[in-house]
Amino acid sequence: MEIAKATERLMGMDDKVWLRHANPWSGWTRMATALPLLGLAIWSRVWLGWGALIAVGLALLWIWVNPRAFPPPKTIDNWMSKGVYGERIYLAHRSELAAHHRRAAAVLSWLSLPGLIIMAWGLWAFWWEGAIFGTLLAMLPKIWFVDRMVWIFEDWQGAGRALPGEQKEIGDV
Repeated sequence: MEIAKATERLMGMDDKVWLRHANPWSGWTRMATALPLLGLAIWSRVWLGWGALIAVGLALLWIWVNPRAFPPPKTIDNWMSKGVYGERIYLAHRSELAAHHRRAAAVLSWLSLPGLIIMAWGLWAFWWEGAIFGTLLAMLPKIWFVDRMVWIFEDWQGAGRALPGEQKEIGDV
């Protein structure tokens, strides 16, 4: 869990950035491009040599810019927005969540590891099939993780709790 909090701090995810990241365009483009772009940037050392470091830097820049690149959503009544808000709830209030949510999130995070290892080996050994398969294998648990975050969001809202970054009005308590 500390890795997730450190990553959140490194990414500079404040209330405004989280709100913008809740735009479904942000969530979907990040999910669809972040890991594949990073893999392609690493693979580009075949063509670019040390210049691949620029490609890796650009991929990392996209990963950082993406949550800031889109306006706040007009509504959060969609799967991806709920998933982003659920992740925010998970990071900010993990100890308050039901044990089954905490266990599932941990298991799904660990399930990405075999894919990342295969991807890394494929990138290291120039084994393109392994790089692509590993990328997909790492991304599938992430999609399932987002679905769990939607569940967390819905449970949180169903309990009448304020979303992180929002204040409940006195009359709403």
